[in-house]
Amino acid sequence: MPTTTPPHSEAELDLTLARKEQLADGVVRLTLVHPQGEPLPAWRPGAHIDLLLGPGLVRQYSLCGDPDDPSVLQVAVLREPDGRGGSEHVHDNLAEGGTVRIRGPRNHFPLVDAERYLFVAGGIGITPILPMVAEAARRGADWRLVYGGRTRASMAFADRLAGDHPDRVRLCPQDETGLLDLDALLGSPREGTEVYCCGPAPLLDAVERRCAGWPPGTLHVERFAPREDPAPDGTGESFEVELAGSGTILTVPPDRSVLEVLEEAGVPVLSSCREGTCGTCETGVLDGVPEHRDSLLTEEERAAGDVMFVCVSRCASKRLVLDL
Repeated sequence: MPTTTPPHSEAELDLTLARKEQLADGVVRLTLVHPQGEPLPAWRPGAHIDLLLGPGLVRQYSLCGDPDDPSVLQVAVLREPDGRGGSEHVHDNLAEGGTVRIRGPRNHFPLVDAERYLFVAGGIGITPILPMVAEAARRGADWRLVYGGRTRASMAFADRLAGDHPDRVRLCPQDETGLLDLDALLGSPREGTEVYCCGPAPLLDAVERRCAGWPPGTLHVERFAPREDPAPDGTGESFEVELAGSGTILTVPPDRSVLEVLEEAGVPVLSSCREGTCGTCETGVLDGVPEHRDSLLTEEERAAGDVMFVCVSRCASKRLVLDL
């Protein structure tokens, strides 16, 4: 997780959709290239980009290609009929040869150095894990991947992973093997092992419970939807935010987010998901105590209190001084 405040604006690129291919049931992969063949932004495993699909339709997708190939960016998108329309737009409206606007990459799920890795993926959660597996193999680390999905046909990259690493990858289609045996995987903490997990919320919640006894910071997760934590007590009050750059003081009422108040005051803050999952609106905190409601920061990062995500998080003190 970055510990420095990102820029308040990021470059956007119009890329060409060079290829759109079906990877698995309900999953398509998009291969994006620069229209003039120029190198694309650098990224590392765990990074994602925004797809700007239309007014008010911005979605984040993990990069699943090769970080060492600057000629393409690749994402895989699961069609979610009960979603908010982004995945259906990708599946139904994007066509090869068309233009796709992107923003990023940014990375809130980086692969740390470790002796050993245990990767746990559920469904489309395999996308950020795929380049991590390749990087772990490149580093010569000891690693294994347990990959679950509804059916074998729905599991993107399954054949490739099992074929390339038959001794390190275990495929667990639910209709064949049942739910992942997380007790066997995570029941006993293992020294020097970092655990990376991405997938649906029930899987992440279950993995977090079983990793509660592991060393702090061992578990790394990425969520596609906000964590369903209850709001802390005593947070329905107004508070002030001071903008360090100008000295401006704004009041955030109980029914408005910090981001909304900043936008109303004309303060440029980049945002996207507005639910604390994408990390776009990360803002430095110079003074005061943030009340974190995001689904990104670790407990250690929350305790540090030097950054917050202004789309959802609030204030546990009377005033916050923001690096804006």
